[in-house]
Amino acid sequence: MKKFFILAIFAFLISGCSGLQPVDLKKEYTPSPSQTKIWRALDADHQDDWFFLLNDGLTALDWRLRAIDTATENIDLQTFLWTFDTAGSLVLDHLVEAADRGVKVKMLIDDTFLAGEEEMLLQLHKHPNIQYRVYNPFKRRADNAATRWALNLAEFSRLDHRMHNKAMVIDNRVAIVGGRNLADEYFGLHDKANFRDMELIVGGPVVKKIAREFDSYWNDRWVVPIDYLSHVKTSPADLDAARKVRQQHQHLHSEETEELLVQRWRTLIDNSVRGRATLLADKPPEDNPAEADEAPVEVANALVDIFNRAKQEIIIVSAYLIPTERIETVIGDSVKRGVKVRILTNSIASNNHLIAHSAYRNHINNLLQNGAELHEVRIDADDRELYMLSPVQTKMLALHTKALVIDHDKVFIGSTNLDPRSLRVNTEMGLLVESKELNKILRDAINPDFRTTNAWHLKYDKNNQVTWVSDDVVLMEQPATSFMQRIEDWFFSHLPIEDEL
Repeated sequence: MKKFFILAIFAFLISGCSGLQPVDLKKEYTPSPSQTKIWRALDADHQDDWFFLLNDGLTALDWRLRAIDTATENIDLQTFLWTFDTAGSLVLDHLVEAADRGVKVKMLIDDTFLAGEEEMLLQLHKHPNIQYRVYNPFKRRADNAATRWALNLAEFSRLDHRMHNKAMVIDNRVAIVGGRNLADEYFGLHDKANFRDMELIVGGPVVKKIAREFDSYWNDRWVVPIDYLSHVKTSPADLDAARKVRQQHQHLHSEETEELLVQRWRTLIDNSVRGRATLLADKPPEDNPAEADEAPVEVANALVDIFNRAKQEIIIVSAYLIPTERIETVIGDSVKRGVKVRILTNSIASNNHLIAHSAYRNHINNLLQNGAELHEVRIDADDRELYMLSPVQTKMLALHTKALVIDHDKVFIGSTNLDPRSLRVNTEMGLLVESKELNKILRDAINPDFRTTNAWHLKYDKNNQVTWVSDDVVLMEQPATSFMQRIEDWFFSHLPIEDEL
């Protein structure tokens, strides 16, 4: 604490120093869709987009690695967080192998959680076929996140704006879009707690739009090559460390020949569903994010429009639920015109950001009074083994999914939570899909999450007090893990920081 205080004073003293300046680089764009042999063998009907839901963590990891292994020309990867644990290292290993065989790899990562991970990522940047850029970076670097924030407090208003998008485009032919970051807890591999999350593999005309969206961020003036920033020195030999991971984890993903890859993709495409996708994405700021005239609200405006157009039912799955006044109003208006609204979010025990839960608790009464049906994930959910691998499947379950089911013909899956940070501060992206088939698939995947064995159902009792209901118990207090958690939750709920969450 003393160290942080000293650093904060230091940051104040240097506040008069110049901040990071934007960089003007040569514009680069994703090439046209690949016409190589493996993709010609997989050509399907190009009139419609096709979709496959990645529901569980292991399947999501398997197809992410398989997609990288299929690449013949280029890979565009955009993410908010990347940790070099088992899952993150496997992705790195397969990217390096793709680059070794001539694939051009571009990686765009937000700078929020890069403290301590720079050395490994800079190693990748030294590869002749890999480029690695950082979104809206911290000028003054440090290996510790708290230290780095302290050193850059003078630029807080700029650095508060982050890129939360997650997408990967392979050969401009297929893409993976959703909410997963690159770390064990998003793929059911963490030894303490794991997230319930979802993504879509997509093909068809919409992939070009996803690629163009990546290009708009890649060419943004506030995106900087890592070697412009990092003090870490590496050599090409350091890349060898990134090539040794898969041997340790062969049980998670087996190697496949080109023939088997084609077979796997053909089976997936045959089992995919068709529909029409609209890419919803916030625009990166053209100028200093701290001085931008308008917040990134393209996705927020689109979601409000989706709510207003719903006729029968809206199912909301949002890991972090802090509805703005606008969202609360549109939910209430939807219920008034006869639309059923069901909501699933984290409980106090399952939320990995307690301060976010503390802000959400101030909205529980408004949501219930507006007529929404409200549910919170249980850390001891009966069905958590569906999303985790043994031996971690008995550990805590948390929610990270961001999805909507609208009526019986539309779905949304992406990176956007219903909170002020997603709706007004960070950039986000996702896919709105018109498809009765995908709607049913997503609905069937989500419905078990609402069971009282998997989630608490929040209801008023006869005294008009909020209760947490399961099959065999009714709680009069939030299902916290400890008395101290309740105290911390109460304290955070009184802080005037909701607009930053």
